[in-house]
Amino acid sequence: MIATLRDAVLRITDLGGPVVLILVALSILVMAVVLYKLWQFTVAGVGRHKALQQAIAAWDAGDRPAARDHIGHSASYLAPVVTMAMDGQTDSARLDAEAEVRFAKLETGLRFLDSVAQLAPLLGLFGTVLGMISAFQALQEAGAQVDPSILAGGIWVALLTTAVGLAVAMPTAVVLSWLEARMDADRVLAQKALRTILAPQGRRIAAFPHAQPAHA
Repeated sequence: MIATLRDAVLRITDLGGPVVLILVALSILVMAVVLYKLWQFTVAGVGRHKALQQAIAAWDAGDRPAARDHIGHSASYLAPVVTMAMDGQTDSARLDAEAEVRFAKLETGLRFLDSVAQLAPLLGLFGTVLGMISAFQALQEAGAQVDPSILAGGIWVALLTTAVGLAVAMPTAVVLSWLEARMDADRVLAQKALRTILAPQGRRIAAFPHAQPAHA
């Protein structure tokens, strides 16, 4: 197996040079990180907050037992923070910090994907420059006996590295944007949930029992 892997690495190096080998290694790392993030998001229940939203709505309406029942059936990773708010254990700043700790855990690895999305095209461009340098150097060494295949070979390697760099960067950027959008949506939901628990509509209505609707 080791010999097969070594032969594959040598073929990739001969085909596109060390830059393509680096890009292939990065693509493998990106795939591993993406698979891990998908598993992590699934286990944490990212984007699946139906029971949590029902609990928030019930709490806002003043139905405390129903709210606690819904939160007890929630698989959301935000449920413990919302439960803390319902129990009145801490203040708003501490609840925000508890939510951010959970967000930070789920956002681990996104910076790596962002770095790859930005670095891969630059690596492809770097490989292009190296390929062109190699092509013109070989052309210079050929002197008067110019062989077009020499120049074509260098340009082919240069274009290959550019294509591989873009092929790694574009899917990475798309997946990163999708993951970040999921986290942004959950962050908005967390803010709404905590603010609703701390200041429910029922409390605001009770604070003004004699308020009358304005007449035109």
